[in-house]
Formats: sequence, structure tokens, C-alpha cells
Amino acid sequence: MDRVALRGLKARGYHGVFPKEREEGQTFIVDLVLGLDTRPAAADDDLAKTVHYGIVAEEVVAVVQGEAVDLIETLAERIAQACLKHEGVEEVEVCVHKPDAPITVPFDDVTVTITRSRA
Repeated sequence: MDRVALRGLKARGYHGVFPKEREEGQTFIVDLVLGLDTRPAAADDDLAKTVHYGIVAEEVVAVVQGEAVDLIETLAERIAQACLKHEGVEEVEVCVHKPDAPITVPFDDVTVTITRSRA
């Protein structure tokens, strides 16, 4: 299976279990790896035979900016399901970063990574 990756998609969302997170929001960063067969697109040099990663990026940002959820696990699942709606995408790995998570000790990042497939 071939891979198309999008790294560092950024959007402001209002996800979290604490009221401050819901009120003020924060930046979330999403990395995606889409699994699909790119051979038909490459053979015909045809965008219609692969995934349009620009559209995927817009949809992912819309999910992050959309309905608030408590957990980034839930956010990752919603992003994965949006990606799998694209014809030809057989598998997706989603990593959601929450670099401004409300943690009381020094840290660089918090992430949740999931892999989902049509099967």
C-alpha cells in the first residue's frame, strides 16, 4: 500500500475537559498518513484516481474547528472517519498533537495516534 502524508495541519479548536479549554480554545496539530494505491493515478497522471490531499486537509481542519469534544482520542477518531470517506483511502493513521495541554509540569507535546482501516 502506498502512503500520502500530510504533516503539521494546524487549527484552533475548543476541545478538552476543562472549562478554560472550551472557552479559550487552543491550537491542535494533526499529522495524517493515508494508505491507498497510487498506481492508477500515476499511470494516467490523473488526480481523480488518487486522493486530493488539499480537500482532505480542509476537511480535517473543519473537524478540528467543529463540534467540541472532551478527548483528543474522540477528535482523532472523527478525523479518521472523515479521511476514510474518500474513495481509494483504505487506511489512515491520525496523530493529534495538543502542545498547549493543561499540564502542570514542563513538556513538549501530548499526542494521540490511531490507525483505522476500511476492513
